[in-house]
Amino acid sequence: MEKRIIQIGAVFCALAVAIGAFGAHGLKPTLEQFGRIETFETAVKYHFYHGLGLLILGALASKLESSWLKWSAVFMVLGILIFSGSLYILSLTGITWLGAITPIGGVAFIAAWVALVFGVKK
Repeated sequence: MEKRIIQIGAVFCALAVAIGAFGAHGLKPTLEQFGRIETFETAVKYHFYHGLGLLILGALASKLESSWLKWSAVFMVLGILIFSGSLYILSLTGITWLGAITPIGGVAFIAAWVALVFGVKK
């Protein structure tokens, strides 16, 4: 399980770098058109931070046995997909109602960090 979490974290980190670079160069006119450069940067930032979080979780899971760590990883993945994903789509399309689901991803991030607290508590 821990190797899988590390692999997923590494993929998410690679994607964050690629998406960030593509946004800074290839997507800049679109982001400027919708006035969403900062929104896109926020999505990339949280995407990358939580990709790193997954790497940490994988390393911890190799030392500690806790279902809380698995749940923390699940919540981080959901947070990346919902929080960053909704901001990416909002930034590129201008569909503003997507901003209404972004907080669900934020709650998933919070749940991930809280689950980590319980995962290392034993």
